[in-house]
Amino acid sequence: MALIAAHPATADGRCAGAGPDAVAKPVSGSRRRRGRVLVGAGLILLPWLGYLAGTLPTAEAAAWVTLDALEAAALLTAGTRLLHTDPRHRAPAAAAATLLVADACMDLATAAPGAELATAVAMAVLAELPLAALCLTLAVTGGPRPGSREK
Repeated sequence: MALIAAHPATADGRCAGAGPDAVAKPVSGSRRRRGRVLVGAGLILLPWLGYLAGTLPTAEAAAWVTLDALEAAALLTAGTRLLHTDPRHRAPAAAAATLLVADACMDLATAAPGAELATAVAMAVLAELPLAALCLTLAVTGGPRPGSREK
């Protein structure tokens, strides 16, 4: 069922957008930039997963690595789909936004006062929440509208 929901069939039973008559749409400048931001953020998280796994106690590492791995997967999926003008970028973008907000909240809630809290605030304000806002915008609006003037 999940595959049917993700790949709706056309009247003749084929997946929408598949087949010889499927035409690739050009990627706009704005869409390309947004897709690259999401893919870049997802790729940046990959070495971070190794750092977390190597420096945190086992129980904490399992939780943080899982959360960040899900973020990376959602960001990479949304970004690559956005770059390929695939309208199915909206669901992973929504998932990424939710995970990023949860990550920021958990970082702030678990940070010790002082430098650790300052780092958590900086990460939330400068990285996690702006990226979550971008993902939420892409999830809700679907990105730039067809025919819009983009650079």
